[in-house]
Amino acid sequence: MILVTGATSVIGQKLCQLLSENKKAFRAMCRKEDQLQKLRAQGMDAVLGDFKDAEGLRSAMKGCTTLFLVSPPNEDQLESEKRAIDVARQEQITYIVRVSASDANLRSSVPWAQAHAHIDHYMRASGMPWTILKPTAFMQNFLTMTKPISKGYLPQVGGKGLVGYIDAQDIGRVAYHVLTEGDHKRATYYLNGPEVLNMKDAASTIAKAIGKKVRYVHLPSFAFRVLLRATGASRWLANGLIQQYAEVVAKNHDHDLGEEVLRLTGHQPRSFTEFAQENRESFLNW
Repeated sequence: MILVTGATSVIGQKLCQLLSENKKAFRAMCRKEDQLQKLRAQGMDAVLGDFKDAEGLRSAMKGCTTLFLVSPPNEDQLESEKRAIDVARQEQITYIVRVSASDANLRSSVPWAQAHAHIDHYMRASGMPWTILKPTAFMQNFLTMTKPISKGYLPQVGGKGLVGYIDAQDIGRVAYHVLTEGDHKRATYYLNGPEVLNMKDAASTIAKAIGKKVRYVHLPSFAFRVLLRATGASRWLANGLIQQYAEVVAKNHDHDLGEEVLRLTGHQPRSFTEFAQENRESFLNW
């Protein structure tokens, strides 16, 4: 049985959908009671679990042999995922598939990119079989900017940097194939979408999808920090996002476009145009 952490994320939802449709044995882990009830209403074996709670993780893993490990960027991510790996090693887990990041680097100034690198090293050293998925930036990140986009502008600090944005649903699709096929252990896969885009390209694509002009506005870092803080981002998150976009994206994070998504799933990764069209109402009606 597979334990799916992050079951309510876009990646987790797509993975659970595919596992359910193909009648694979899995258990979905979530943190909140309302999420638990929603998953169970969909007929899933769902449990509450928190990366900060070793005993809760231990309970969630009971009867499982495979762990899908994913968590959002947070200040406790390094210790939380190391704890999950430790518990998995103590229980009956024999294989871990983990979502890392394409910019993971032990010396990165982006806190979660550095954490990802440390976690990847820790998992490899655990002695357990593993597979690491390293996606580029998610297309879903643009959904955090629906308010200004609905008003006709996309504020960012990404400059002219290029990124092969990937739809998080494609990561879930890759995870399904890796988890249910037997020949991916000790493999690291870099995942990207079908094209590289800069912020101006993204704004233009969204504009075509919604039938309304959207202009990319390159902000100085201090102004972007104010915007992020005003929309509820913590100081830690705001500083990390500025480092990620101003230092990584603006200076180009355009890995050569590989075809890992197509090779692993048999499906072409979704384009940014498809993503923008699917989320048209969100961009229009904030």
